[in-house]
Amino acid sequence: MNQPDLSRDDLAAMYVDQIPYEPYPVQEEALLAWFTSDQGVLVCAPTGTGKTLIAEAAVFEALHTGTRVYYTTPLIALTDQKLAELQQSAVRWGFKESDIGLVTGNRRVNPEAKVLVVVAEILLNRLLRPDVFDFSDVDAVVMDEFHSFNDRERGIVWEFSLGMLPEHVRLLLLSATVGNSVEFIQWLALSHKRRLELVQSDERKIPLTFQWLPDMMLSEQIEAMAEGNEESRKVPGLVFCFNRDQCWSVAEQLKGKNLLRDGQKKELSDELEKHDFSLGVGPKIRQLLMRGVGVHHAGLLPRYRRIVEDLFQQKLLSIAICTETLAAGINLPARSVVIPSLLKGPPGKKKVLESSAAHQMFGRAGRPQYDSQGFVFGLPHEDDVKILRWREKYDAIPEDSKDPKMRRAKKALKKKMPKRRATQQYWSETQFEKLITAPAGKLQSRGDIPWRLLAHMLKVSPDVRVLRELVSKRLTDDKGTEDNRRTLHSMLMTLWRTGYVKLEPEPPKEPVADESETVESVAPSEVYVEPYSPDFAHPTESIERLLLLRGVNPLYGVFLINQLGGADRNELIQAMESLLEMPGSVARFVRVPSHDELPPGPLAVNRLDVHLLQLGLVSPEQLGAAIESEEPRGAGDDDERVLVLSIAEKLKILFDHEYAVYGVRVQPVWVAGELLEFGGDFNNYVTSKRLQKQEGILFRHILRLILLIQEFTQITPPDMEQQDWLDELNDIGDRLTESCRAMDTSSTEKTLEQARNRDLEES
Repeated sequence: MNQPDLSRDDLAAMYVDQIPYEPYPVQEEALLAWFTSDQGVLVCAPTGTGKTLIAEAAVFEALHTGTRVYYTTPLIALTDQKLAELQQSAVRWGFKESDIGLVTGNRRVNPEAKVLVVVAEILLNRLLRPDVFDFSDVDAVVMDEFHSFNDRERGIVWEFSLGMLPEHVRLLLLSATVGNSVEFIQWLALSHKRRLELVQSDERKIPLTFQWLPDMMLSEQIEAMAEGNEESRKVPGLVFCFNRDQCWSVAEQLKGKNLLRDGQKKELSDELEKHDFSLGVGPKIRQLLMRGVGVHHAGLLPRYRRIVEDLFQQKLLSIAICTETLAAGINLPARSVVIPSLLKGPPGKKKVLESSAAHQMFGRAGRPQYDSQGFVFGLPHEDDVKILRWREKYDAIPEDSKDPKMRRAKKALKKKMPKRRATQQYWSETQFEKLITAPAGKLQSRGDIPWRLLAHMLKVSPDVRVLRELVSKRLTDDKGTEDNRRTLHSMLMTLWRTGYVKLEPEPPKEPVADESETVESVAPSEVYVEPYSPDFAHPTESIERLLLLRGVNPLYGVFLINQLGGADRNELIQAMESLLEMPGSVARFVRVPSHDELPPGPLAVNRLDVHLLQLGLVSPEQLGAAIESEEPRGAGDDDERVLVLSIAEKLKILFDHEYAVYGVRVQPVWVAGELLEFGGDFNNYVTSKRLQKQEGILFRHILRLILLIQEFTQITPPDMEQQDWLDELNDIGDRLTESCRAMDTSSTEKTLEQARNRDLEES
């Protein structure tokens, strides 16, 4: 079926001819640009403008010419979706499903296929290994949801991929509207010698209608949306909330509301019979689903989230109450979007939504295949609704009324006048209108080079000048460029001090007057002097350890393993769990027990506590020593109470002393440990602790811990026998795996597959 002799004009004509409908302007312009450009296209258009049709042009071309294409997405959930879509398209064009493959960190489908759907990290990993992965036959790279370039944690993956792609590879970047698209195009040309065509549009195929509803409570609005016939109803709708508790609160408000069309309840009931809702929050979810209401957030088990997604896509749900992560790309097409609050953040410190996040949510309204219009509804705080309704009643009684009953009624109303509360933050219609008209967010370089990526790049080439040039080309201002250079220098010096690299030329040295200023692994009488700039950073054998740890900061991970030889099981679990970030709203329910409940183990008692005291890094009281005082403690003395440190906090204090690495955080929690105390019965654990509404967070935490355990098996503490270390870790991992299997078999198996396949990409 490959036809390498076809001209690009022929391919363009063939592709357009097979489109089942007339492309609208931005699609037509983008397709023309793609089939005529030498280096590629940046397409900036709102959600719902059919960018998938544009992306598939690159796949169509590759399949017909026998060349290779990488299709990158920011989310694993999106890779599965794109794999299915592209396989369907390939079959429609006369090719096979097996011509489209997928490679992520935890899944491989047809990995030798010419067209590969990948997460962005896989592409960068392959670019870093030109000796293993040949890009000579790669014709194009499609980067979907390219505004992920702005992501502080992962955006650098897209950024460095752009800088490392071979010159002959064409780019198709697809993004929501971008505020500095022209500047971005110019930056690509100047910094990376890539000249892309720019195609942008602010028009949507399905126009949006925005409406502020000053006198409507959320539950009333949702009920009103469900009224009428199929054409007049404003459902299905997405209600975006900014924390998981609010999702449940909104769902509770809809009890007893009639949100289903005729016959929908029977269809729902039949569909729900196919699933088991007996565990965790399942019974509650089932009750909500029977009313046509879905809840979708990270607190749900993946199995329940998948059910909600499936029912919504089948148009069996009227409403899905979700957090904003759903707007990042999961395809749940809706007729309407409801924004019940414009503020996001912790209590008392909430801020108005960023315009880019708001536009992502707005863009979910309006389904091209079903709707001629999408609806976005903004609601005020319920206090403001009550005040408005009171004002209408109050003003309806004339001030000069002669009727005694009316005067008494007005006086009674005045006594009941609702007011805004000092403890609440409020938003307004003006802010809603500003979000609607706000310019799109700008693309810019954010975040630092991850440690593991830096180690990988140095292993490929120790030439620091290449790295320095790469960070100097980042999309930022002069101050940002200088900060990036300083950060790179600091990271290299840290790797040198800790023995992971040898610098060339070596750092100059001078005597140190104060021994307290020395750094671990540097001779006590010597330290480097700035300014100093190495040309090469040659990796030592130990740098391999940094490459083995993916899920955590590898410097801290290796340090931790080196400390854990004398730990008992409880200390080991605490130390590993503390590496996995958890939302504070959940972490407060799973704190590490007090010393009375969970006494210090041998690592703390025999080694760590003594060492920290000798270094002067902690006080005896922080280690649990009683504070002796002749004066009785009063009620006001609580603020002076010294917090006793957990094993995780002690280890972090020692790491900070020896490494001084910015950005490493620990979070002492006791989830896996307590789960094992419950005999590994996850359902019993979450129900006994009343954590069903957060069980998805806890489940994901345990799955991440299983993966971390697998990574830790690759490195053995220096003062421990390898087999003893493996036996201990594998036993913990096996017990946790069985716990997760009992709750969500499918997600657990995917995680195990990730553990089994994690080295395939780098082997």
